Amino acid sequence: MFDNVWLIPFFPLIGFLFLGLFGKKIKNEAVIGGIGTLMIFLSFLVSCGILMQMIGLPPEQRVFEKVMFPWIHSGNFKADMAFLVDPLSVVMIMVVTGVGSLIHLYSIGYMHGEEGFYRFFAYLNLFCMSMLLLVLGNNMLVMFIGWEGVGLCSYLLIGYYFHKKSAGDAAKKAFVMNRVGDFGFLIGLFTLYWWFGSNHNIWTVNFTEIKAASHLLPYGGVVTVATLCFFLGATGKSAQLPLFTWLPDAMEGPTPVSALIHAATMVTAGVYMIGRMSFVFIKSPETMMVVAVVGAATAIFAATIGTAQNDIKRVLAYSTVSQLGFMFLAMGVGAFSAGIFHLMTHAFFKACLFLGSGSVIHSMHHALHKIHAHDDAQDMRNMGGLKAAMPITFITFLVSTIAIAGIPGFSGFFSKDEILWMAFANPYHGGLNIVLWGIGAIAACFTAFYMFRLVFMTFFGECRINPKAKSYLHESPLTITIPLMVLGFLAVVGGYLGMPKLMGMLPNYFEHWLDPVFEQANHYGAKYAHAGAHPSHALEWGLMGLSVLVAVVGIGIAFTMYVKNRELPGKFVATFPALHRAVFNKWYVDELYDYLFVNPCKAFGRFLWKGFDVVVVDGVVNGVANVVMGFGGIFRFMQSGYIYNYAASMVLGVVVILGYYIFK
Repeated sequence: MFDNVWLIPFFPLIGFLFLGLFGKKIKNEAVIGGIGTLMIFLSFLVSCGILMQMIGLPPEQRVFEKVMFPWIHSGNFKADMAFLVDPLSVVMIMVVTGVGSLIHLYSIGYMHGEEGFYRFFAYLNLFCMSMLLLVLGNNMLVMFIGWEGVGLCSYLLIGYYFHKKSAGDAAKKAFVMNRVGDFGFLIGLFTLYWWFGSNHNIWTVNFTEIKAASHLLPYGGVVTVATLCFFLGATGKSAQLPLFTWLPDAMEGPTPVSALIHAATMVTAGVYMIGRMSFVFIKSPETMMVVAVVGAATAIFAATIGTAQNDIKRVLAYSTVSQLGFMFLAMGVGAFSAGIFHLMTHAFFKACLFLGSGSVIHSMHHALHKIHAHDDAQDMRNMGGLKAAMPITFITFLVSTIAIAGIPGFSGFFSKDEILWMAFANPYHGGLNIVLWGIGAIAACFTAFYMFRLVFMTFFGECRINPKAKSYLHESPLTITIPLMVLGFLAVVGGYLGMPKLMGMLPNYFEHWLDPVFEQANHYGAKYAHAGAHPSHALEWGLMGLSVLVAVVGIGIAFTMYVKNRELPGKFVATFPALHRAVFNKWYVDELYDYLFVNPCKAFGRFLWKGFDVVVVDGVVNGVANVVMGFGGIFRFMQSGYIYNYAASMVLGVVVILGYYIFK
């Protein structure tokens, strides 16, 4: 029934190979961009077909495995190149191909005139193919191929402007920090594989087989070790504390890359992996608590940094880190469906926000280029009043900002409120629940503040761009604005798929859709829920109202400081200079990592070079050469070219030989 699933990663793979091999010979940007966009759009159409087929099936039949070809068969171990089609993977392929298609279309207009235009679209296709392989793989090894593929593509795309040192450094930073997480992923994989094999002779890495045997797993112990290692992999890929610093620096890549990484591909991989392996994570309450605490801490930590950034893309980058924290908070409290739901809604409004920021930057660059000015086109302090010149960009950006702030009626409200409610009412963490909810609510308030700060600084008030450039500000072309309008629409309506039961108007379609995937986790949560621990509907309504109130408070503070009384930010900085300096410098985490890890590694490298390589390795090699040269100098006279020297050498040789036999 789902036999054509292989076409989903195959189309972008063909696009990558074709553009990579022949793209340089194609001089027409429309053809190059059209091929790249068509390939991922074809994957989207196939994904839609699979979704339609699956909707017509009963829940118990919504799981299908397609073996492409045998891969590793050794003894009792078997791992094929195979795909798993179930409700979770279908959600992910729809997000990756749907949002990915819009980003490809957007890139045709945004990347116009770039020297490496063909290379950019080849990398985009490879990126999407790797992510699709990751989410479709039916075993951990296939997932790991995609896992590493998106890591490679992030390096290629973040460092797309390789002639810039900052871009090269950011690409290397992303690559190295993700290798730390990948080490954890592999240790977790080996630990789980070893335990099942040595204890139950089940030598497998297949998700379906592990899920069927998950009742054999003990609570805690080796499962805690394995899941913590998997979580380390997730923190690297999804930019959680402490491995988050690569993601803001990834803004060195072109804006479409930022949208693709932050919305549809790489950073969602860690969240997806935990959801895919929820049946293992629920066997370790300790790991679940770590996931929840790290998620909540990341959400509030990144949100504070976002309040003081002036680069429009960096504000959105720290917003992504914070929103990923909410997703991990959901996973840590057992709300797996809510976490995936927020992943989906976040893909809609965050892609729109990043592409909207790119539209602003595109217009700013054009205007500044016209007057030969060198002001920073990404600094919000150079913007203001852009809503008149860019109405479509403004409206779609505003809609997505309202969504991420959690205002009722927009997608972000439904998914974020569900996470906050489950943080408060989950049966896993007891007295810690109120703390998790409180941190999440404060982070939501910060989110509303810094996002509307961005909107007010960019689109409202007086235009602060060079006066000569004002007349050149304009709305972006249709290739840019059409994706914005589609994503803005999804940012509004996407949340209604997962409307909570409390609303009573529509069933929670999204939760029911994922029930076959998370049935064991849901059963575990119901089994271990304490009697009488189910809060009332009145409390749920009250907490929902409170979450809306904190968002409104954040918006109100932003309006007061950046619209009504623009002198307040300066007064705040003057009153609390040390606090502002710390937040502006990202709490000095990068400097701390340089001190603890980077500089010692560099010093150790210099020691190996000067102390070992130069003294020992070069010393041995040069010493051998000197010995050979010394002996050569001694016997050099024998090869002088004079006959009498050769005769003397022969006589000397004869004397030595005779002497040896005489005195032997």
